[in-house]
Amino acid sequence: MIIMTRVAAEMTEAAFLGVENSATGRRWAGPGAEAERIGLAIAQRLDAPEILGRILAARGVHPDNATEYLAPTLKALTPDPSTLKDMDRAADILVTAVRNGWKIAIFGDYDVDGAASSALLVDWIGAVSGKPTVYIPDRIDEGYGPNVEAMSRLAQNHQLIICVDCGTLSHGPIEAAIAAGAKVMIADHHLAGETLPVCDAVVNPNRHDDDSGMGALCAAGVVFLLLIAANRLRRKAGEMAPNLISMLDLVALATVADVAQLTGLNRALVRQGLKVMAGRQRPGLKALADVAGVNSHPNAFHLGYLLGPRLNAGGRIGKADLGVRLLSTRSREEAEGLAHELDRLNADRRELEASILELAIEQAEQRPIDGPLVWAAGEGWHPGVVGIIAARLKEKFNRPAVVIGMENGNGKGSARSVDGVDLGSAIATLAREGQIEKGGGHRMAAGLSVAGDKIEPAMGRLIDLLSKYMAVISAPRTLRIDGALSAAVATPELIEMVEAAGPFGAGAPAPRFALANARVAFGKRVGDDHFRATLEDASGARVDAIAFRVMSGPLGAMLSESKGRLHIAGRLEVDDWGGRRKAKLHIEDAAVAE
Repeated sequence: MIIMTRVAAEMTEAAFLGVENSATGRRWAGPGAEAERIGLAIAQRLDAPEILGRILAARGVHPDNATEYLAPTLKALTPDPSTLKDMDRAADILVTAVRNGWKIAIFGDYDVDGAASSALLVDWIGAVSGKPTVYIPDRIDEGYGPNVEAMSRLAQNHQLIICVDCGTLSHGPIEAAIAAGAKVMIADHHLAGETLPVCDAVVNPNRHDDDSGMGALCAAGVVFLLLIAANRLRRKAGEMAPNLISMLDLVALATVADVAQLTGLNRALVRQGLKVMAGRQRPGLKALADVAGVNSHPNAFHLGYLLGPRLNAGGRIGKADLGVRLLSTRSREEAEGLAHELDRLNADRRELEASILELAIEQAEQRPIDGPLVWAAGEGWHPGVVGIIAARLKEKFNRPAVVIGMENGNGKGSARSVDGVDLGSAIATLAREGQIEKGGGHRMAAGLSVAGDKIEPAMGRLIDLLSKYMAVISAPRTLRIDGALSAAVATPELIEMVEAAGPFGAGAPAPRFALANARVAFGKRVGDDHFRATLEDASGARVDAIAFRVMSGPLGAMLSESKGRLHIAGRLEVDDWGGRRKAKLHIEDAAVAE
């Protein structure tokens, strides 16, 4: 109801710059009269430019809270960890284990969140005890989460196994580890089933009986709260408590890479974590930033689009443990070697992705695309890239998407959702009903395993489950614009001022601006599908711009072929290439200027 009310309100406002149907088929919506009013009040309260006030107002900030919003603190936003179910029990087990010298194993996921969560525990345990064993399952051979063989083997020579970013649905494997004599605890954030594994502790804000309100945390955020609770116990006992602030770079990385909502505590964690990361004290992140070309103060974009994909590449198509090894090493030489290997694997991943994406789009278009789901499945599609392909289908069709890779009659798939659609719960329902072998995740992303002969009926049932969201899915597509700017004021100084309202990401989108009545003074195709341009507005001022993955679609055609004036929308970023700092517009949409 809230979503539909907002959509209806947007439709009553005049289209921003008169754009009713852009190159990407969207109606442009401006700040609106109420946001303008609140934005002006915020600007006056802060003695700041009106554009900053408008940006804050569009993100739901009240004038009375604007000062605190611009300077979020962990002290104010971090809850008492004990409010999470099983937290006190888990912290006591962890502190007892390190105090008594138990052998500890960490079973983590192969994505960034799993690697960062594992590295957090490696840092903390290493500071107070010894080096734990880290086990990351192979995506292809073992799949997601704990398995009976690995857990049984770990239990033979470890007294405690900590499952991070996984385990909430792994009843059998955890039962096997406990039967073999190990204690098992879980620090996770994925949606729980109706029952939990029987083990020593399950710390998960998304278990049904947890009322902490911390369900937006990624696994690394949950682990960070666990370490706060553990430090509290150690201080109470007069023992040394490791410095957790220095570990916030890992929490920030995982929060952004796992597309967690950048609101509340998450926003403070990322904001402070970026400051820690800027110090470049963690050899692995320093080396990875260098190979990724991050030579400025890190921001959420760098984490989500430059560092995250490289760390994920190990789990997708390389060795599953490369990410956690990079994040936890203290050797500069080892870090540089691992970073270069991950960079190479990421390049291989992009090639593999491109070869499958075209097939997936073609297949999806052969089915009705006006329903609540698009999906594709193919023999030999690498399971390490199906999640990325699903994200691409979601972006293209503005629908939840599932992509499944088949091998020897068995399918492993990934699903990605759109705002307002709880895809994780629907996938979990398929698993409970026996439509798929296993599956689960969270609202925006999920994974699944399914027999080849059950794919069609399973997807049919998923379409039925998602049909209740059709009003949300089929609502007119809108592009939110924060305001119009001239090319002359698009400067690094403006961008730095805007960044004060960040970090930006899921739940707190980066400000988007429009350049009105501009022309493409210079443009050319770069790479496989990108377009680089110099834009000139009506005053003659110019700004550089880039549009990614557009040349095969209508936006690329409009930018490269139009000889007239265009309204062009996008996000501003600082370009440090060549040592000269200048503003660059990341183009997301365009429309013919009437």
